[in-house]
Amino acid sequence: MYKIASIDKIEAIFLCVWVIIHFYHVYLHVMLLKLYNENPNPREIEKVVSTLRDGGIVIYPTDTLYGMGCDALNVRAVERICDLKGINPQKSNLSIICNDLSIISEYAKVSTPVFKLMKRNLPGPFTFILPTTSSLPKIYKNKKTVGIRVPDNNIIREIVSQLGNPVLSTSVKDENDEMEYTTDPELIHEKWGEIADIVIDGGFGGIEPSTIVDCTSDEPEIVRQGKGTISLS
Repeated sequence: MYKIASIDKIEAIFLCVWVIIHFYHVYLHVMLLKLYNENPNPREIEKVVSTLRDGGIVIYPTDTLYGMGCDALNVRAVERICDLKGINPQKSNLSIICNDLSIISEYAKVSTPVFKLMKRNLPGPFTFILPTTSSLPKIYKNKKTVGIRVPDNNIIREIVSQLGNPVLSTSVKDENDEMEYTTDPELIHEKWGEIADIVIDGGFGGIEPSTIVDCTSDEPEIVRQGKGTISLS
């Protein structure tokens, strides 16, 4: 009886250790990083930037929904996110986040009227569809267009500024998601903990996507009405 009890105790200890290791791997391996939109901590920003430079995936706040992204010029990282999200880059527009208007012309062709339109409305909750330039990798050129975002959120814009490259922008929201799993950073961390390298807690996210404006024709056209009001004239 004593030997059996000892064996049971050892098995129980091993089980507890396994549970702790599994919990660490699933929930703690991915960093949940608290950042404040008003004044993002430079040291924490550098952690995120370092992860992106290494090809990592980061979940971050914007002025609309929480986004999942990577260094937009790292093709392998972009392909990984496309696979995770079920995005076919040959059929879907990919979007990138820029920190301000000054670098947009490096990645997209912008006419003077469209630039003035963007200047009036950015930073803000809008995605502008524009023709790509040769600076973007081939994966963006399958549709010959790219979405440009400059969110009204200091956290992600500071990350892009320090990275020196745009960040891929795709929402963490899936069609069947409950609202809490797209707005609450802790629940987002719980859901995506085995996939993302860092989840940024920038406070509760929004529930509306960005408004999409197609600027590839002579006249800009709203193709999805989301958050924000924009005047095209």
